[in-house]
Amino acid sequence: MIQNVPEVKLGIIAVSRDCFVLSLSEKRRAAVVAACSKKGLALFEAKTTVENEKDMLKAVDEVKAAGCNALLVFLGNFGPETPETLIARYFHGPVMYAAAAEETGDDLINGRGDAYCGMLNCSYNLGIRKLKAVIPEYPVGTADDIACMVADFVPVARALIGLKGLKLITFGPRPQDFFACNAPIKGLYDIGVEIEENSELDLLVSYKAHEGDSRIADVVKDMEKELGEGNQFPDILFKLAQFELTLLDWAEQHKGVRKYVAFANKCWPAFPKAFGFVPCYVNSRMSSHGYPVSCEVDIYGALSEYIGACVAQDAVTLLDINNSVPRDLYEADIKGKWNYTLKDTFMGFHCGNTPRCKLNDKDTALKFQLIQNRTLENGGTPDFTRGTLEGDIASGPITFFRLHGNPDGSLQAYIAEGEVLPVATRSFGGIGIFAISEMGRFYRHVLIAKRYPHHGAVAFGKFGKTLFTVFDYLGVPDIAFNQPATMPYKTENPFAACHCCK
Repeated sequence: MIQNVPEVKLGIIAVSRDCFVLSLSEKRRAAVVAACSKKGLALFEAKTTVENEKDMLKAVDEVKAAGCNALLVFLGNFGPETPETLIARYFHGPVMYAAAAEETGDDLINGRGDAYCGMLNCSYNLGIRKLKAVIPEYPVGTADDIACMVADFVPVARALIGLKGLKLITFGPRPQDFFACNAPIKGLYDIGVEIEENSELDLLVSYKAHEGDSRIADVVKDMEKELGEGNQFPDILFKLAQFELTLLDWAEQHKGVRKYVAFANKCWPAFPKAFGFVPCYVNSRMSSHGYPVSCEVDIYGALSEYIGACVAQDAVTLLDINNSVPRDLYEADIKGKWNYTLKDTFMGFHCGNTPRCKLNDKDTALKFQLIQNRTLENGGTPDFTRGTLEGDIASGPITFFRLHGNPDGSLQAYIAEGEVLPVATRSFGGIGIFAISEMGRFYRHVLIAKRYPHHGAVAFGKFGKTLFTVFDYLGVPDIAFNQPATMPYKTENPFAACHCCK
């Protein structure tokens, strides 16, 4: 289990309109708790059933006293519109609303709850009070259905709680010519995220102060164990361990009233000469423990990575949407084996920040940053450009996504599910061959047309549904996805067929 993400403690409050049978809502609430228990979902059951505003305050106090930080408001029958929606105002945590389906055609007099109708009024009242809540795709169901909705809600709640307690810590300005990773911070404040911006000199001073730290030896041993035969530069591990401790201590000492931390750090061109290494491997280890460190001071990249870590409860990475797959490689290793066109594929790459657990065992090793070696060491024997973790990214399902702040301060996001193919990249860095259906159109009409930067966050699994719910709850007005061919983008040219290729 990764660190630095919240633990969700979920409660349930049932509501009942006073002209309906109270016991119907209570019976259905108990059934939901039992169904959740069968799924391994702990759910604190508030015994106060809400019929009026005083009940509402009592029930909210009950779940708060139990330590709940997320809540299911359950319409066991039609429900009282004002009290049930005020729960979301007084609880101060993520809230999901769901309603009971009728159980049997043999009991539609005293056993009919009309929650299907009540859900409409609930939504209307949430709207007029400008209260945020999660409402499932189809929010009416049996106890077993509701338990599935709860299972979907937990990672959403984890991400929302995490963002509410998150501080983004940065070191250094963005490198020249990487301004695409712009960072207007208004959007961060709009969603409740705090930020602390520092100089690279602050980081260097703190790093030097950790020289001789008694904990370094233990971190080196852990690195040696993780790298195994891929430990090509054992002499540099002491510097890398010192740097890792510097970041962890800074997080603890500077998070203030916040509970969680993510970093966006400058890593070139001055960094290698000043510190004596590149920080990529340390960044990979930080991310594997739940402390994402984005490259090139990409603040919204770090934010996206942290959301992914909360949603997946797993290591994430940040990659360049980097290069096309050569046609000869596609023809030899991909075509006919998977149902992807050449334009559906691309290579995701970064210098060496992807966690070891997400790379293939074969040929993964501690190496040097080839590009910086060419620039800073004239392509000679690597010294201070050492410190990358390189290897092909392990195959499997992924979600490529980004929450991004535009220059005008507004937010937008994209989500695309796909996979990393088990195909050798024949290249360097932390890199993989990605396949996303209709990637070519998505690349042109989302990534280019909407002016996204080159960095995308990667979560290792299919998390599009959860991420969409999180972004929607945050009020992101534009959430793009890789639309199927039958659904043209607004900017897509209907006459775009290439006649020259016919």
